[in-house]
Amino acid sequence: MAKLKKGRLEEIVKELKGASKMHLKQSKEIESHIDDMKPSPIDLKLSAGCKAAAKKKFDVYPSAYANMWASKQQKKGKC
Repeated sequence: MAKLKKGRLEEIVKELKGASKMHLKQSKEIESHIDDMKPSPIDLKLSAGCKAAAKKKFDVYPSAYANMWASKQQKKGKC
């Protein structure tokens, strides 16, 4: 099943609510899962603290290694 973006899911919920009582239950179930969705890694940006830590740790910034390290640290919540 293909992943849908949050905006598209909200649109589907509105359509289902207007369709019939049977779809109302389905729309409520989908709506409850919308908030549980994790944001896409593409949408996330490195925090200033993680960038600063990467600049201190690596000689060359920006670089693939420095950005990878900074993103992993951010996921762990360390910066």
